[in-house]
Amino acid sequence: MLLEFLRGWSSKVEGVPAPRQSGALPYAIVDNRVVFLLVTSRRTGRWIFPKGSISSGMTAWDSAAKEALEEAGVSGQIGANAIGTYENTDRGVRTEIDLYPLRVEAQLQTWQEMDQRLRHWALLAETKRLLADRSLSSIAEALHRQLTVRRLMQ
Repeated sequence: MLLEFLRGWSSKVEGVPAPRQSGALPYAIVDNRVVFLLVTSRRTGRWIFPKGSISSGMTAWDSAAKEALEEAGVSGQIGANAIGTYENTDRGVRTEIDLYPLRVEAQLQTWQEMDQRLRHWALLAETKRLLADRSLSSIAEALHRQLTVRRLMQ
């Protein structure tokens, strides 16, 4: 009986899935170049993209657009397909965040979290330098590549 049990045993531990959040990857095309909008996190001051918990009754991408409006004061066209996913560990809790591309169409002069965060537009090279999380840099690069190829095909 023990032998039967051990045959089906695996050393792989299946954990509880990480909670999910959604975030926006705000971008614009300025002078035929892709620029990204970063914000500082409230707790550490590191440069990130707007993100947060998925609001009840909202799609993940609509919730991401809401976070961009609250944290960065921008709105625009949000994509319904995530451009990438990354992991974040905050106070010992691991979370997976899906990032949705947000083509910025409007930028407010005053917004909800303007006293708690900085915002900064940057080209890809500076974006990669400012982001502490390499997986965020990779996602920004993927969107940049996608947008650049799309513009070349037009």
